[in-house]
Amino acid sequence: IAGLLGMTTKFTEATLAQTYREVRPDGHVMGGAMEYLSRGFAEKGMPRFGYTMAVLFCVLAIGGSLGAGNAFQVSQSLSAVQQSIPWFNEYDWVFGGIMAFLVAIVIIGGIKRIAHVAEALVPTMVIIYLLAASWIILSNVGQLPAAFSAILTGAFSLEAGIGGLIGVIVQGFKRAAFSSEAGIGSAAIAHATAQSHYPVRQGIVALLEPFIDTVVICTMTALVIIVTGVYNAPEHAALVEGSQGAALTSVAFGSVISWFPIVLSVCVVLFAYSTMISWSYYGERCWSFMFGERGSLFYKVTFIAFIIVGSVTHAGNILDFSDLLILAMAFPNFIALYAFSGKVKTMLDEYLAKLKSGELDAEVHRA
Repeated sequence: IAGLLGMTTKFTEATLAQTYREVRPDGHVMGGAMEYLSRGFAEKGMPRFGYTMAVLFCVLAIGGSLGAGNAFQVSQSLSAVQQSIPWFNEYDWVFGGIMAFLVAIVIIGGIKRIAHVAEALVPTMVIIYLLAASWIILSNVGQLPAAFSAILTGAFSLEAGIGGLIGVIVQGFKRAAFSSEAGIGSAAIAHATAQSHYPVRQGIVALLEPFIDTVVICTMTALVIIVTGVYNAPEHAALVEGSQGAALTSVAFGSVISWFPIVLSVCVVLFAYSTMISWSYYGERCWSFMFGERGSLFYKVTFIAFIIVGSVTHAGNILDFSDLLILAMAFPNFIALYAFSGKVKTMLDEYLAKLKSGELDAEVHRA
């Protein structure tokens, strides 16, 4: 449910990011929540309020990039790798050092080819992951009614009172926002760089992201964890308590496909690596918004240092820190999404009118 709702916020964010982006003389693109907050509210005659909200968003986004987009990614990928390579249990800092080096040569060294290779491999890893998940789910198709029943019962049970119900709903929305970044404004920074003649068109592309990663991938992951029974197995309680979701997923897949944890480890590391590079860009853009392009090196060095921190820090602590910052990022962003929703609706109506009239097809033909 949170993923489906997130499709609307992701659409609005990406559309606004394209509308209010700025291409600077040096070629750098500045766009995202900080731009549509500052420039959008300036149009409404509230430049000081808009800039204040933009700076607040940037500060929170920088913190979020170091936590959710960096340290937590390292921690989760490490926990998955440790299931296949126990050696890293004692030398977790080595894994952190390797990841720090690989990220550093891209964001500091400028060697973009590695990032492009990782980005090219990620869709392949997604397909492999979904095929394996589908095979496990279909092999246990008789358990699906009970699995969905467990999900619904856990989500809407009043056994623990209203506090328990609200707690479960909050947890669900936190994880949905964490997986798709819908509503928090971070992904809008990346969507601002896309080349699109119509901002709405980029918004439509963006709304597919929460559907794929939250509605499809996260739901299939949940079903695998439930039908294999690892989520309530006493021997895996420590993974649940320690918020080691990647490790628990590895155990679930490994209980059916013995060799798959190795493949899953590669998948998780690639997912984490591409996510870290993306979030380093988000944080760097926010840093540059406040301090200028020349000051970004300090941020990049700090980002690399947090990779090592993530490899030796408890995942639960990082997750709590990250959730707080992501929640805080959403507040200034949602103010903008609400304030400019009318503008986005008008743009959508105009785009759909051109689509229905065939005007867009004519433009493509001329191009």
